[in-house]
Amino acid sequence: MCYNLGMDNVFSKIIRGEIPCYKIYEDEKNLAFLDIAPESKGHTLVIPKANVDKVYELDDEDYDALFHAVKKIAKHMEDVLGVRILMKVVGTDVPHAHVHLMPLDPMWKHGRTLKLSEAEFKEIQDKLAF
Repeated sequence: MCYNLGMDNVFSKIIRGEIPCYKIYEDEKNLAFLDIAPESKGHTLVIPKANVDKVYELDDEDYDALFHAVKKIAKHMEDVLGVRILMKVVGTDVPHAHVHLMPLDPMWKHGRTLKLSEAEFKEIQDKLAF
């Protein structure tokens, strides 16, 4: 694996399989899963498996791979859900590089957190999974 096992944040634990997630995409360098505190249904996090704090700390190969995956996933989400996808790189909530992809449904409101059931998460995961 290409990530640093010494880093012990929630995303590292998800990558190592220590914490479950609603995975929708994975390749050699990246993992995408549903945010458990979503701002909209389908809110997805795309993370590199390289364990760095900030997106701009990724080496060029991992940076390119991350944004290639982001593009692929966002287009897929847009096709499946039929709505525009908002991309955010915030970098303050978890000390691991990540990109938020959020469907902009008519009910979307910045900062709102939805409470979804296990069944709702699973339904969205099934709909968006590659």
